[in-house]
Amino acid sequence: MEVIICPDEHQVGRVAAERVVSWVQGLATPVLGLATGSSPLALYGELARRVAAGEADFSHGLGFALDEYVGIDPENPLSYRQTIRRTVVEPLRMEPSRVRVPDGAAPDLAAAAHEYDQAIRAAGGVDVQVLGIGSNGHIGFNEPTSSFGSRTRVKTLTQQTRADNARFFAAGEQVPTHCVTQGLGTIMEARHVVMVVTGSHKADAVAAMVEGPVAAVCPGSILQFHPSVLVVTDEAAAAGLKHADYFRYVADNLI
Repeated sequence: MEVIICPDEHQVGRVAAERVVSWVQGLATPVLGLATGSSPLALYGELARRVAAGEADFSHGLGFALDEYVGIDPENPLSYRQTIRRTVVEPLRMEPSRVRVPDGAAPDLAAAAHEYDQAIRAAGGVDVQVLGIGSNGHIGFNEPTSSFGSRTRVKTLTQQTRADNARFFAAGEQVPTHCVTQGLGTIMEARHVVMVVTGSHKADAVAAMVEGPVAAVCPGSILQFHPSVLVVTDEAAAAGLKHADYFRYVADNLI
């Protein structure tokens, strides 16, 4: 696991975008795994800048979102379908029909989740998976105690996750209690993973993921077993890392 600590959110986006572009360069049909939330926004913003400048092209790519709420109208601005459209598809000039989001409104959620997993495999797998991490260590919506071998499926959101996401909903609106999420086993099949994390409220989760034991209570810790993971944080999110000085030393002495 490679960890790069940046002075601010802007630099986080630049470093992460540089790696994403290098990983997809030359691919006929790059397949991106797309996270929502606030953490990846700096990365998406920098990728969009590069697209606008003619320095990157994702128009021929495919996209698979990590997750979606259950029971939310797909046209609701708070659905992840619409969030991905606003923050990724349009800024990166991707073809909307080539970007999929789990169907949280399907009459048979289990069947829809299984089909989603199969669609990722049929596309040849994800080349670059973008991730954030929740304050409780979740990636995607794989909450603590999720199986490391799990596939795309329905999950019940923890009270902590719902409280964290309440800021996106208007007063009086209920945060959904369930989601459809790619499983940890699904995520681990991506060829490369880039995680972007900012803010002091994520410091404990980052420390547990990077330096703690690999344990289901911190789902993100499974990434310690992945062969190609880049974690890019700002100083605040890296505050709990005991080996932060070593990570800085490594970043300054790459060969």
